Amino acid sequence: MGRTIFLTPDVITFLEGEGNYTFIYTNTGKKYLVSKTLKSLSEQLSSNFVRVHKSYLVNSDYVVERLDEDRLLKLSCGKEVMVSRRKIKEVTFLLDHSNLRISA
Repeated sequence: MGRTIFLTPDVITFLEGEGNYTFIYTNTGKKYLVSKTLKSLSEQLSSNFVRVHKSYLVNSDYVVERLDEDRLLKLSCGKEVMVSRRKIKEVTFLLDHSNLRISA
């Protein structure tokens, strides 16, 4: 739409990549479309952001629950994001070491 909106990383809950575009979802429920790849945005964000799938980058601060043997992450906004099989060990390690400890 030709607008420039500035977001701080702490308000971003997750990003969803679709080709050369990325949807950015915020903690206020808003969604923004940017013409940048998920990879290029991931390089600009802090280590709080974890690549859990080829299409998703999640802010670990908003992960509230891990389900289905760590294959699914539930975010504070209610969204459930699938973790790719290749990323399960890495994501589990990163979340366990980012002060996130969830036991059922």
